[in-house]
Amino acid sequence: MKDVSVVMAHGGWADGSSWARVITRLATQGIKSFAAPLPLTDLADDVAALNRSIERAAGPVVLVAHAYAGAVIGLARPEQVKALVYITSFAPDEGETLADLFFRAEPHPQAPKLAPDGANLFWLPDEAFPQAFAPNASPDDLIVLAATQRPLRFSCMTVPTVGPVLWKTVPTWYLVAEHDYMIVPDTQRFMAARMNATIRSHAVDHTPIVTAPDPVADIIREAVESVAGD
Repeated sequence: MKDVSVVMAHGGWADGSSWARVITRLATQGIKSFAAPLPLTDLADDVAALNRSIERAAGPVVLVAHAYAGAVIGLARPEQVKALVYITSFAPDEGETLADLFFRAEPHPQAPKLAPDGANLFWLPDEAFPQAFAPNASPDDLIVLAATQRPLRFSCMTVPTVGPVLWKTVPTWYLVAEHDYMIVPDTQRFMAARMNATIRSHAVDHTPIVTAPDPVADIIREAVESVAGD
């Protein structure tokens, strides 16, 4: 669509392959996408990695984030970025941490209790995948998600966002996951309203990019069409 590219940023405990079903759906509609490989070692490192993926796209870009990566896309290099799409994502303001937003409301009872290991990395316990991360996933998907998880460094949750955030100047869309046990829906709605985002709400779990890719592809296409029509 007029050379608009989609650059996707994965959340914690995942990698770029978590976007596979969304990527193939967009491809059938003629939308080219890239899955940015984030190291999950530091917010600044992840922003730098995302910017490298943005450089691969020649024209205007729609940035899409899942979960933790909402903090990353809000700090991306702005020149090519024409729209932001948050898929049940954090969207911190300048000076906020992800922990501030996570504990803004009482966490869901099924949210995992996490503690960093000796390297200050967070790993999800296996039982967290069916209980909270992707309760609507198939048994095979749950096995793969648990086996391929990548840890998130503790500082990614606790370092304040520094610098202006893109959602204050770039059109934004937000998919609220009504059955999210990791980021409570009330917090999602608060962040989406604060951004003045176009909100689409669905009865999906925390990882719809795997378990419900159709509404995810739909909201991304909506943002792409808005950019292409400018």
